[in-house]
Amino acid sequence: MSKKPTLLIFDVNETLLDLKPLEQKIIEALDEKMAFQLWFRMLLHYSLVETTSQHYADFNKIGQATLKMIAQQLGKNLSDDRITQILSTIKELPAHPDVEEGLTQLSKQGFEFAALTNGSLRTVKDQLHFAKIDHFFKGIYSVDAVQKYKPHSETYAHVLNVMNTEKENAMLVAAHSWDVTGAQRAGLQTCFVERPGKFSYPLAEKSTYSVKKLTDLSDLLAN
Repeated sequence: MSKKPTLLIFDVNETLLDLKPLEQKIIEALDEKMAFQLWFRMLLHYSLVETTSQHYADFNKIGQATLKMIAQQLGKNLSDDRITQILSTIKELPAHPDVEEGLTQLSKQGFEFAALTNGSLRTVKDQLHFAKIDHFFKGIYSVDAVQKYKPHSETYAHVLNVMNTEKENAMLVAAHSWDVTGAQRAGLQTCFVERPGKFSYPLAEKSTYSVKKLTDLSDLLAN
């Protein structure tokens, strides 16, 4: 049995926030039902290219560049202004229905919260404020601080260092198996949130917990 963590580090997009408004904007702009999935996969792919090639470009810029690439792939022409307008939707995403209740319950149990995102610090602060959940977090962090993208171990280590927490006492909570795998291999406890369409990576170590919603995690950690 793992030691109960004191710090919960939350991924933001898809874990806490619902990306459907952005998904719909991209689908409408490119007239292709798979456009969002194609773009999001390419966005993550090129963020890893930046890290593995020991380079760093802002996540927003990678997002713009890869959306242009997907548009070209689909035979569409999107202007830079149109791309910027579409992607600005990421600052106006609602929280998933279980999030506020789950965070409230976990907060009452005495856990500290941090948010960690591949996006910029300004963007994530705007996101959490719009979703009305920013007040839950003691720390809000971006990979900009280390200029490496998750799941690089330094991204998690940065949060642990600033929050003065040992890795054994921290748990990453995320709806992305690649994020969970990275944190697990960096020595953190993990919780995989089974959002629709999200699945665990079969070659990875099993996450400490796996839940369908955040209120389930509260129930598990209450024991």
